[in-house]
Amino acid sequence: MAEPQAVLTRPADIGSHDYDIVRRVIEMISEDWRDQPSLESLAARVGMAPTALQKLFTRWAGLSPKAFLQAVTLDHARRLLASDMPLLETAFELGLSGPGRLHDLFVTHEAMSPGEIKARGAGLTVRYGYHVCPFGIALVMVTDRGLCGLAFCDAGGERAAFDDLSRRWPHAAFVEDMAATGPYAARIFAPGRWRQDQPLRVVLIGTDFQVSVWEALLEIPMGRAEAYSSIAERIGRPKAARAVGAAIGANPLSFVVPCHRAVGKSGALTGYHWGLTRKRAMLGWEAGQLAGGQTADAHNRQPA
Repeated sequence: MAEPQAVLTRPADIGSHDYDIVRRVIEMISEDWRDQPSLESLAARVGMAPTALQKLFTRWAGLSPKAFLQAVTLDHARRLLASDMPLLETAFELGLSGPGRLHDLFVTHEAMSPGEIKARGAGLTVRYGYHVCPFGIALVMVTDRGLCGLAFCDAGGERAAFDDLSRRWPHAAFVEDMAATGPYAARIFAPGRWRQDQPLRVVLIGTDFQVSVWEALLEIPMGRAEAYSSIAERIGRPKAARAVGAAIGANPLSFVVPCHRAVGKSGALTGYHWGLTRKRAMLGWEAGQLAGGQTADAHNRQPA
């Protein structure tokens, strides 16, 4: 396996990126949500003025810290699962104006052949790059057939993220090439560029069982959650919830293949390969995208 080059192209200001502060606030909210921490107390703990924190958090998430807190509580998730409602919907006064898929990242995918899987990347060139995104630093990996890997880390964790993804295809050649990965990163994290007529090309590298689980995840629209046991039933393996959980944990395309939308049967936001805080961040960020879309739809429906 080729050794990754030094990360010289990572933005110098990554340490001051919005997500660094947002991550700390989400951690505080997650720990203290039963006490309903105030904006003032959250701001004091991160050394910001309340107004500044409100603006920063809302710019990042599309939601205020208070609305985000409401959206990620366990009790809220339980209610949504029990009633099969869109995840996080009740945090907003507006209802959905259309299917969640209208707000989703459209993907077209193919799976590698068993022979290609057995070769463990032999003869495969994987280009990779690190990019600032709403969830910290994204490690993007692509082949000539499309996106094959997406991982997340905080500043200083780039090498660990690379090692985690690259060991899945140990015989591949890895080349740092942000020119190749940049368009993918720009597309993935820009909802304005999510178009059904221009789907994102993805290649799934995994066993038949893993691919079946990942394909099931792709069917969960933005704004919904599904229990591991329900996913197991949907792929015809109702007794394989634990194996389904393992396949979800091995998903190499985080966020694009939305494993963050899989939750425990109770509604609990169970573990996530790239950190539970990041899972909460993704769900809250998606809630903000939906809320923004609903507001825009409501505005467009106003009489002229």
